[in-house]
Amino acid sequence: MVKIGIIGGSGLDDPDILQNPSDKLVDSVWGKPSSALKLGTIAGKDVILIARHGREHTIPPTQVNYRANIQALKDEGCTHILASTAVGSLREEIDRGHLVILDQFIDFTRHRAVTFHESFEPHAPAHQPMADPFDENLRSLMIAQCKELGFTSHDKGTVVTIEGPRFSTRAESHMFRGWGADVINMSIAPECALANEAGIPYAAVAMSTDYDCWKTDEEPVTWEEILRIFKENADKVTSLLIKTIENIQA
Repeated sequence: MVKIGIIGGSGLDDPDILQNPSDKLVDSVWGKPSSALKLGTIAGKDVILIARHGREHTIPPTQVNYRANIQALKDEGCTHILASTAVGSLREEIDRGHLVILDQFIDFTRHRAVTFHESFEPHAPAHQPMADPFDENLRSLMIAQCKELGFTSHDKGTVVTIEGPRFSTRAESHMFRGWGADVINMSIAPECALANEAGIPYAAVAMSTDYDCWKTDEEPVTWEEILRIFKENADKVTSLLIKTIENIQA
C-alpha cells in the first residue's frame, strides 16, 4: 500500500493540498518531529505532511530534528518521501522560479546528527551507500510531470547544504561553484541521507529563489526576497507534488 510523506520547506510549511486533513501529534525515539503530522489524501492515496521548520517557521535549520521527522514518517508506514526546498542558484542558467529535480548533494553542515547509527552491533558496522542518494524512480516521475505541466525545470542538480542560518560569504559562494554545486540550501543533505538509512525512497524538488551572493551584478540574497519569489511560485511546487503523487504506483 502506497503512503507518501511530504516534507514542506521554506514557503511551503503548511500547504492546503490534502483532502480530508486532520492533525496527529506523535513522538519518536528521537524526540518530537518539527510539527504535528497532517494526515489526508491526494488522488485517493494516503499522504502525511510535516512542516520542516514548523508551521510558523520557528525552527532554524540546525535545530530541525531531522531524525525525528524521518522516523515519524517511517513509523507511520510511509513508502515514499517527497520534499520541497527553497534554494539559491549557483548557475546563471538556473533563474528565479526555476525548479530543479535534485540528484546529488554535498553536505557542508557541521553541527547536526546525520545518522541513526549512534553505535554498531558487534561486528556489524552499518555504512550506508550514498552514491546516488535521490530515488531515480521518483525523480523520473517529477521530471516527467514538470514537462507535462510546462514548468521551466532542470532534470538534475547538485545541492550543497550549509549550516545556516547565515547566508554564504562571497568567497564561500565561489568555492561551492568551484566544487560543482548547482544550488545551495540549509536542509536537504542530512534529511536525504537519513531517508536512505531508513530505507524510504526520497526525492526533492528545489525552487530557485535567488543567486546567493556570487553574482556581483545583483544584490546579495535576503530572506525577504526568498519568501517573495517562493510565494509567487508556490503553486508550481504544489502542482508538481500533486501530479507526482497521482502517478506513484505501489
